Amino acid sequence: MNTRQRHDAMRARQPAPAGMAMRAAPAAHTLPSWPQRVSFCPPGMQERAGECVSSVCAPQAHPLIDAARNAELAEYERTVRQRFDAIVPTLKEIAALQHEAGFEQRAQQIARERLGFELPGTVLADAWVTTLDMRKLYGHSVLQTYHTLARDYSARWNGHAEADAMQRFFVECGFHEVDISPCADGRLKGLLQFVLRLPLQAVRRKSYAGAMFDVELNVKHWTETELRRFREGVPTLSDAGTRYLKIAVYHFSSSDPHHEGCAAHGSDDGKAAQAALDRLAAFRTAIENGFCCGASVATLLIGVDTDNDAIKIHVPDANGEMDTACCVDNLAVYRQTAGMAASEARWRLGAAIDEAVREAGRSAPETGMRSLIERLLTNNLSQIDYVCAQHNGRYADVGHAERFINIGDSFDVLHLRNLAYFGHLHTIEEGAADMDVGIKIFSGLNVARGLPIPIAIHYRYDEQVPGSRERAVARCRRIKAAIVARYPRLAKEGLLFCGMTVQGKAPGSAQEDISDIDTNSHGH
Repeated sequence: MNTRQRHDAMRARQPAPAGMAMRAAPAAHTLPSWPQRVSFCPPGMQERAGECVSSVCAPQAHPLIDAARNAELAEYERTVRQRFDAIVPTLKEIAALQHEAGFEQRAQQIARERLGFELPGTVLADAWVTTLDMRKLYGHSVLQTYHTLARDYSARWNGHAEADAMQRFFVECGFHEVDISPCADGRLKGLLQFVLRLPLQAVRRKSYAGAMFDVELNVKHWTETELRRFREGVPTLSDAGTRYLKIAVYHFSSSDPHHEGCAAHGSDDGKAAQAALDRLAAFRTAIENGFCCGASVATLLIGVDTDNDAIKIHVPDANGEMDTACCVDNLAVYRQTAGMAASEARWRLGAAIDEAVREAGRSAPETGMRSLIERLLTNNLSQIDYVCAQHNGRYADVGHAERFINIGDSFDVLHLRNLAYFGHLHTIEEGAADMDVGIKIFSGLNVARGLPIPIAIHYRYDEQVPGSRERAVARCRRIKAAIVARYPRLAKEGLLFCGMTVQGKAPGSAQEDISDIDTNSHGH
């Protein structure tokens, strides 16, 4: 049975009775100025001075949330942020000691106690000649803090059992591979772990500025996946009737839509959504035109409000087609279902999908796609509740507040909002647009304050391929040289700090630091 024939075999749910349709979301309040915010309270709940005082904005308020997971993520977020927040006060304390006796030993002791690692000894040793190079210490500390945290959490967050269960669910929905391309914006760095609550090992993820993923590269990924199915029967047999699912994720800001939306699209939410939808359509057309035997892929478009992590899912019709106007606003679902019994809340969530397609005059999605949408909406309810409980309903950092730029391959261990801006590139020419956006962001965040831009250059290599590690190392050095050449003023003024690491593709592989120059057996 091919994928198109499956449409007829799947039965969509009946729309909700007219009298039970979801209520329209309350009209948005005018936002006078930051930090006031739109109320997150359900209709009828109280709000005072911009802070929700309802019990709805408290842990375990919604019947469908995962309270245990929320508590775990809250502790994780506090730990990570505290470690990064300790950098500046620690370096200030060290800077004040640079002309005292025993400075180097005292500085290293403070760094070990406060940061969990030592600082570059050469930088400390040179302080008596001129002054302490605080820019180098800051850049080193940011990247080393990440690496230290990554080592600490790599053993705790393996999640293999959870990933296996999620992959089985995907297959039950009719998808043997789920590939997600979000915008590279650092506010989406927690997309999987927080916003969608998907195990990191269960999906393929690669970020692009504006969610404008490389169609040709994604066709290559699809080909590799299908070849493995044909040769190995993994994760499903080639004739199982499952499909490759490509998801694009754009973002917007409800509190400041004209300034804090997607920079790649000029903070125009409509353009961001349509551009991602067009890219999905191009990918689908490329597969259907380029391969025979009814080759097809499924696609899905998701929007994320980076103020509160609430998602909008654009519901495909029975033929897999989507429209930017046909979507389910999960914040509206949260508002309506808070305080309900769990069974009623689940029914209302399903009714929201029916309501969206009925209002748009479109057919209902396939059964498998519908099940996946319901799961994503349910998962995201926990995150909406999390933001209510931990951040008073809206993040304080509605704009960019990333700690560093991640270039090359994404780090797989730590995923947290505004942790890093990501740019995937093999050459600086190919990724110039992504890199320029990142530099622009950090020019405001760091350079304006005299701080350098920490850049983590990271590539993976295949242990089974001869010479793969050496090529990954060479790529790190080539990219670093190209970055320095592209931004010469920043480099000359010490406002770029590049760290380089490589890592094997095997799960649990350690990150290996790379120096600028290799040493041979004679130490040269």
